[in-house]
Amino acid sequence: MILALAAPVVALPTGTGYSATISNHLIREYTHIMNILLPIASYLIGAIPFGLLIGRLAGVDVRASGSGNIGATNVTRLAGKKLGVLTLLLDVLKGFLPIYIASTLLPQGSGREFLLLLCGICAVVGHMFPVYLGFKGGKGVATGVGVLLFLSPVAVAITVAVFVATVALTGFVSAGSLLGAGLSPLWLWLLGESAGAIATGIIIALLIWIKHHENIGRLVRGEEKTWKSP
Repeated sequence: MILALAAPVVALPTGTGYSATISNHLIREYTHIMNILLPIASYLIGAIPFGLLIGRLAGVDVRASGSGNIGATNVTRLAGKKLGVLTLLLDVLKGFLPIYIASTLLPQGSGREFLLLLCGICAVVGHMFPVYLGFKGGKGVATGVGVLLFLSPVAVAITVAVFVATVALTGFVSAGSLLGAGLSPLWLWLLGESAGAIATGIIIALLIWIKHHENIGRLVRGEEKTWKSP
């Protein structure tokens, strides 16, 4: 006698309700993964030391000359205006791209704005404390402008105007950076941006001021170099 063994047949539920459940589950899992990956990726992008790399291409170690900073101002001093402008644009892009990419990947939801703003802050932190350089990086001004550019282009225009006017009057890039960063949350507030955006502006401004503590000391003592200084 031959026994026929048949695998049990399991009937899967069908219908729009079941499909919606599966879809919602996948969205939650996708969002959970993005919540982890995007801030990390933003930090790593922000940590790319474009100033150092461009300086090396020009045969200059920007960390060993001038102010020792990897930002656009020191690159301009040591490698010329064209490479300084290139460094500036790439550093701004480091702040803008992570938050822009995150905005295209994240689905709508209650925590979306928080994660977008976190990505922007992580990009700035990456520039200031890059893992590739032993956590010794730049001062975050250009990368912060990139984040602000996503949040409010009008606020960026006002901030840049404040920066240019301050540098023109004083000759100090650091003074322009400090004043521009310090006032940027005010422009966000006056322009009616969200509380989260204003808080992000405040956090970035505080980080920039902390990274400029040596410049602040030199400004107080009258020892700060002007942007034309070698």
